[in-house]
Amino acid sequence: MALDFWEHSPEVRRLFELAAESTGKNMQALLRDADAATLKRTDVSQPAITLANLSAAAYLAEQGLEPAGAAGFSLGEYAALVTGGVISPEDCFRLVTARGKAMQESADRLGSGTAAPGMAAVIGLAPEQVESLIAVWQADGISGLYAANINSTGQTVVAGTSEALAVAVSRFKDAGARRVLRLQVAGPFHSPLIRDAAEQFLPVLESVMFRDPVIPLYSNVTGGVLNTGAEAKQRALEQITQPVRWLDEERAIAAQKGIAGVLETGPGTVLRGLWKDAGSPLPCESAGTIAAIDQLLRSLGPIQT
Repeated sequence: MALDFWEHSPEVRRLFELAAESTGKNMQALLRDADAATLKRTDVSQPAITLANLSAAAYLAEQGLEPAGAAGFSLGEYAALVTGGVISPEDCFRLVTARGKAMQESADRLGSGTAAPGMAAVIGLAPEQVESLIAVWQADGISGLYAANINSTGQTVVAGTSEALAVAVSRFKDAGARRVLRLQVAGPFHSPLIRDAAEQFLPVLESVMFRDPVIPLYSNVTGGVLNTGAEAKQRALEQITQPVRWLDEERAIAAQKGIAGVLETGPGTVLRGLWKDAGSPLPCESAGTIAAIDQLLRSLGPIQT
């Protein structure tokens, strides 16, 4: 993850140094040698994934590809904030390191094992139906269940207490869900259950300057465009406990005038799949490795800079 960029780009090597300064870790060694259990910890994964996202964006810029807009899913929104000129890379690593630490400590306080709060993917129900069912069940006295990631027209991730998730699995299936899958995550993210993480993160967030975006920049919290730096900072705090409205974001991006397609500039291809599910005619290409980017550049031909 991102090591191919490190080998080819001086700017990426600078990003590795900045990430190391914020985390106190040798990021090259971490990404090369760490096992899956270590990388799963959100206090480790957040700076590591952000480094991979920014490395891909930096390499794209070096090849002459500049974005017409930017968005990021959950943690990815911080790399988008850098790309949109809102925060510096230095501040970005400081923020995601503090965010990861706060969220991991919140998850640790909530407990571990099968009785711990967590998240589950509800597949086969519309997001509106999932949110409506949760509201009805809350009125019936079932607390501690929240829509967390609005991923597609047929997939919503919910966060909740162990008790709420146990009840919800059967109820969602009774309502017509094809599957309800418990996710292997550290905690019930993007829900009020980790409100203490937002409180812990706030002083660090307040210390960072947020500038107005220089390109269209989209918000997980609203699904629409962020207009000012002040709004971006407020949404960054809210994002910890509010759902990621990714489907709304995708629709807003697709409606932006003057774009020919979108790139997934980070590890994996999950967002490319979600973009396809959203039904936009605009293409979405993977750009998370040098090999993928070089293939993309060959298909585009000479770029006018």
